[in-house]
Amino acid sequence: MTPDEALRRIAFLLEWRGASPYRVRAFHTAADAVRALPPGPVDPARIGRLRGVGPVTAEVIVQASNGAVPGYLARLRAETGPDAGAGWDLAAASTGDCHLHSDWSDGGSPLEDMAGAAQALGHRWAVLTDHSPRLTIAHGLSAERLERQLEAVAAVNSRTGPDFRLLTGIECDILDDGSLDQDEELLGRLDIVVASVHSKLRSEPEPMTARLVAAVRNPHVDVLGHCTGRIITGRGRPQSRFDADAVFAACAEGGTAVEINCRPERRDPPDDLLARAAAAGCRFAVDTDAHAPEQLRWQSTGYARAARIGLGGDRLITTWPLERLLAVRSGRA
Repeated sequence: MTPDEALRRIAFLLEWRGASPYRVRAFHTAADAVRALPPGPVDPARIGRLRGVGPVTAEVIVQASNGAVPGYLARLRAETGPDAGAGWDLAAASTGDCHLHSDWSDGGSPLEDMAGAAQALGHRWAVLTDHSPRLTIAHGLSAERLERQLEAVAAVNSRTGPDFRLLTGIECDILDDGSLDQDEELLGRLDIVVASVHSKLRSEPEPMTARLVAAVRNPHVDVLGHCTGRIITGRGRPQSRFDADAVFAACAEGGTAVEINCRPERRDPPDDLLARAAAAGCRFAVDTDAHAPEQLRWQSTGYARAARIGLGGDRLITTWPLERLLAVRSGRA
């Protein structure tokens, strides 16, 4: 087991136990710091100079680099029991991510860097989903800019080889009446459409329900993004109120996946709604909503949540081969 893998497994098991997002993130940060280390024993003095590595994570790194199972990991395994292994298996089976942003909208990195990071993780595909035009604060893409981005994505794919494909997509704003904030013809040309609410999040339940149901029934919509809009860190933001059973029934009927958003400040939907979506028969997309390459590592936390309620890979579209993903998209549209 490499130090990188040991740290990722610890982060996963901490998530499984319900640890704070900050604690989980600390282990992912340390894993990013050691990913490029050569194999073999690591000099403890060198570890101390790595950014994002503290005393606890340093001990894990040294023990793993010497071929031992780190004591911290061994204790977590004993405390969590065998069920957590199913979640780790789901994370290991991940093939892609349906929700990531580049500097074309509010991400911090070029789309080439986001694609390269996804490929380095072992993904076979990832979907570029920059924002739609109404979200001006996020520099959303007009139809003209989205057209240009499609050309940029094609150029990236011409250089990545056969083992990875960057898919075209968008995180499309759901407007007040449930319609979508982008040209319908252009939406039909995209590989994947994530639809999310970013405005009037505190609407009354009835109009919010109608808004969400209309959106997920749109044949262009593949994924319902961060469905409650909640923020659980800092000053926070309460979740939107809507008839969850009606919305999830519409998702299940139309084949629209419910996103398990892995951002530490979102963890959306909350556990109770996630269970209700599962009971409704929904599919799910375990997505990072990454705005920087290192954030793509957050995905395992979503798989921990999926495994906890008994979801298997067949209902998680982010474990599907690209061919199956696109075939289902084609059949829905």
